[in-house]
Amino acid sequence: MGKRWLPLEANPEVMNQFMRGLGVPAEAGFCDVYGLDDEMLAMVPQPVLAVIWLYPQDRKKESVASPSSTVESKKLSKNVYFTKQTIGNACGTVGIIHAIGNALSRIKLVEGSYFDRFYKQTADMDPAQRASFLEEDEEMEKAHSVAVSAGDTEAKDGVIEHYVCFSCVDDEIFELDGGNSQPISHGPSSPDSLLQDAAKVIKARIAQYPGSLNFNVMALSKQ
Repeated sequence: MGKRWLPLEANPEVMNQFMRGLGVPAEAGFCDVYGLDDEMLAMVPQPVLAVIWLYPQDRKKESVASPSSTVESKKLSKNVYFTKQTIGNACGTVGIIHAIGNALSRIKLVEGSYFDRFYKQTADMDPAQRASFLEEDEEMEKAHSVAVSAGDTEAKDGVIEHYVCFSCVDDEIFELDGGNSQPISHGPSSPDSLLQDAAKVIKARIAQYPGSLNFNVMALSKQ
């Protein structure tokens, strides 16, 4: 990777402030998911539009595509908004882009806002073209920098934690990771079961990291 940003803190307040400035209305926002059992999941505001997971990326990349995933065995929906990530440490912002981009039918962006323009301009681009567009976008780079400075902890380069997004598109749950070549399908889902379905995938993945506590789960909910 060439260009590098400082990492975005896994903090719903930081992410919500970031999104507000880009045109996401107050009716949609991130909140912490404090546990993956049914009782904790029931506390998350509904409906859930996307789930973002932060995890320590210290294993070989192939572990991302678990055996239960259908990676390239079927034709993926063209309705999935997906971009590659070519900017170092931009995975938090890419996760937000994936979360909002796959919930546009349920979120009314502020007309003329950054995100309103961004999604219209990149709608017909392929994932690589979207990544190139983002690399050249000074407005987003400045917004990301402001969001980084709003965090409670000092941002440092060289972190190993990585963000991925889970979204439901056409009754299927997709894992969206800009470090992959395409979205990963984890099978049937629905807007009502997205949180529970994402939790199942995340719990199985966490089991691959015995002894590690460096995980964070956030849900994008419509208030």
